[in-house]
Amino acid sequence: MSPVMSTPPDMPLDVAVTELTLAIGQLLRRLRAETNTDGLSWSQTTALGRLIRGGPMTTADLARAEAVKPQSMGATLAELEREGLVARQPHPTDGRQVLFAPTEAGHAARRQRSAAKQKWLMAALSELSADEQRLLVSAVPLIKRLSEAD
Repeated sequence: MSPVMSTPPDMPLDVAVTELTLAIGQLLRRLRAETNTDGLSWSQTTALGRLIRGGPMTTADLARAEAVKPQSMGATLAELEREGLVARQPHPTDGRQVLFAPTEAGHAARRQRSAAKQKWLMAALSELSADEQRLLVSAVPLIKRLSEAD
């Protein structure tokens, strides 16, 4: 891990925003790279995660939730189905529709990815000094607030 870069407390806000954006992007890319042991694409991973968290959904509902076109979601679900990570089930009230739900293999793949993410992040954090770890942990509530801002 590279040494921590210090930034001056009087950094202009526009520069700080750019730096924060770059840092978060780099961290997300690194987490994805380090934990992509199953070969799933980002869209497949997020669709599977949403089905696990939200329960069975139609292609259209899942596309809306992920802000993608239904055709794109259809291709994503087709691949997840080929991999045995999701399965079709009848819609309980509309016989014309089909729901997609995660299979046990889908749940297992998600658990494996989460465990790999935790393992990598724990190892990376262990390379920081105790002061750096405390500083980073103290920023978690602020980062959460930013993610919820309008």
